[in-house]
Amino acid sequence: PFVATMIPLLQSAGAGIDPATFEPVWWALALGACLGGNGTLIGASANLTVAAFAERAKQPIGMVQFAKYAFPLMLFTILLSHIYLWLRYF
Repeated sequence: PFVATMIPLLQSAGAGIDPATFEPVWWALALGACLGGNGTLIGASANLTVAAFAERAKQPIGMVQFAKYAFPLMLFTILLSHIYLWLRYF
């Protein structure tokens, strides 16, 4: 839902700008949406699938337990993508 909301806003914001200049913004949206969803249990459907499998195996994963491991990893991947975008476009 967030990405679907942001697309028209970014299209409006970048209307008078050269598409090549605005390209990093699109990449930032895509990477942020993809990698940002990995930080919480309900952030991505794959996370919920893993939680369901774990619950069936009698090893339930709670929100806090998941976030304890996933959130720092998500921050690290967001940092890496930020560095990549910076080196690639600036």
